[in-house]
Amino acid sequence: QVQLAESGGGLVQAGGSLRLSCAASGFTFSNYAMGWFRQAPGKEREFVAYISRSGGSTYYAGSVKGRFIISRDNVPNTVNLQMNSLKPEDTAVYYCAARKVVATTTPALYDYWGQGTQVTVSS
Repeated sequence: QVQLAESGGGLVQAGGSLRLSCAASGFTFSNYAMGWFRQAPGKEREFVAYISRSGGSTYYAGSVKGRFIISRDNVPNTVNLQMNSLKPEDTAVYYCAARKVVATTTPALYDYWGQGTQVTVSS
């Protein structure tokens, strides 16, 4: 059974940091690119960052580049999102997702999704 379980969300003041983790199971993790997406109330789900199968390639949305860092450990099967210099506009539910082989910024092309973790940044 495929499972992606996010953790690490919470309430933080603007300028602070949070580290999100996503534990994967039920599929061959090293065969999948991993992405982080977020969805704020009343808005569409948007791309945040992705990382290739090997971890050698990463890509970020312009709004988070230079503040967020995505990483992965293929043993154990986790993908992380270090979020620094947080802003109120970063407030959203954050989701991790898995796509076989090639990463993309398009949410609809991902195969598996977690349930999400809430991040709230107060001003």
